[in-house]
Amino acid sequence: MDARIPFCGYQSCVQPGWIDFNGHMNVAYYVLAFDQATDVFNSNLGLGPEYTGDTRLSMFVVDMNVTYKRELKEGARINCTTQLLEFDAKKLRIFHQMFNTTEGFLAATNEIIMVHVDLQTGRSCPFPEPALKRLQTIARQHQSLLIPEGVGRQLSL
Repeated sequence: MDARIPFCGYQSCVQPGWIDFNGHMNVAYYVLAFDQATDVFNSNLGLGPEYTGDTRLSMFVVDMNVTYKRELKEGARINCTTQLLEFDAKKLRIFHQMFNTTEGFLAATNEIIMVHVDLQTGRSCPFPEPALKRLQTIARQHQSLLIPEGVGRQLSL
């Protein structure tokens, strides 16, 4: 991973079924694409579906903030980047940016807080050591990145 850029994990294109009655990508599909980017990031940490199947431990999103910057139309190529903002023994906070790679603009952002959960108890639990080491590596790589506009944003009129 290049320390000058966030983790690039999810690429797709806007599917016909993602278009709403306004003629652009429906809000639910922005969240779907960001969720796919989150899954790719978690898998990169070793915390993907196989990990959950083997350990009965998983990652839960407990808070999110989505900002829609510009509309996406059918067929537009999208790329989601992920920047690690912070983490502790059980939680992490990341920031996704969704770019329209067809036209070259930022379309949306998504800030997420996730917690590592024991599915048997339903309670949070510490990350396994390999994931913590990977988080430390990513944190070192991302410390040189600027904090993107919109991080920590609060809703207001």
